[in-house]
Amino acid sequence: MALVFLDHPSSLAHDTGPHPEQAARIVSIERELDARGWLGFERIRSPAVQRADVTAVHSGSYVDAIERLCANGGGHIDFDTVVSERSFEAALHGAGGAVQLVEMLLDGTASNSFSAHRPPGHHASQARSMGFCLLNSVAIAARHAIDARGLERVMIVDWDVHHGNGTSDIFHASDQVLFVSIHQSPLYPGTGPARDVGSGPGRGFTANFPVPPGAGDAEFVSLVDHVVVPLARAFEPQLVLVSAGYDAHLEDPLAQCQVTELGYAAMTESLRRAAESLGAPLGIVLEGGYALGALARSVAATMEALAAPLAAAGAGAVGGSPHALTAIAEQARARVARWWPQLG
Repeated sequence: MALVFLDHPSSLAHDTGPHPEQAARIVSIERELDARGWLGFERIRSPAVQRADVTAVHSGSYVDAIERLCANGGGHIDFDTVVSERSFEAALHGAGGAVQLVEMLLDGTASNSFSAHRPPGHHASQARSMGFCLLNSVAIAARHAIDARGLERVMIVDWDVHHGNGTSDIFHASDQVLFVSIHQSPLYPGTGPARDVGSGPGRGFTANFPVPPGAGDAEFVSLVDHVVVPLARAFEPQLVLVSAGYDAHLEDPLAQCQVTELGYAAMTESLRRAAESLGAPLGIVLEGGYALGALARSVAATMEALAAPLAAAGAGAVGGSPHALTAIAEQARARVARWWPQLG
């Protein structure tokens, strides 16, 4: 099985002007990976997503409206979200890359792999774009895995510093998708309180872990090790997808968390080991990250951890302690134990 990196040149054609979510994000990632010989990953161009996959998640009228706006030259959808003539094309390939990632993982033609496109997607809900996002690529990929490939349990881990409200809304009432989010609070978009656990048959299948400004490697890695991984073992997903935003990095200008490349590598390593033990493939889908150097280094660190276990010298000593149980993780574990008694 190959290690695969999916991308497409249309990501560079999504023109946002002077904006944090800019084409230079992809350029910086490519430059870093070029310098590292692509870390053994095979680079594959993503196809455009099929419309049926998109409308399984988003309303047809919403998709038509974005396509029309782009065809007419683009413009602002809201204060934060802007599109240009080729933005819809870029979004189609972003979702297509995530779906292709799932196909390759489930077919066994790719091992743990990475889909890197822009615009990001996790703020896009069924009929609304916001927060730089147009189509919710990770949600489209998860829905494809269920509808087209017959999976019954998909886990989505969102470690972007902003709550993935779109993904949460889309699967809020579903017991087929366990949605887990680690995010700074208070922060845009103001959603994702710990008390939100889903609705209807999906109660208990949404797990929100807000962290305060200043949270860093110790808090994020502890939540993954002591809460997210045990949740995975309890849920037994057939596929694990990560909405990988890198805006919790200490250098990022849009938030106040303090995660480093080591923290992202450690979280990836923990999820990779858990997924392997469950026989579930692991796919990473790029979301945010706006400090260009930090973004590129963090993506590379994630890919290194996907490819092989961390070297012994780098696997511990996160926040001064080797993956210690923090108070935040202990409290989160106690909360979710109501729904997942295995964690009690």
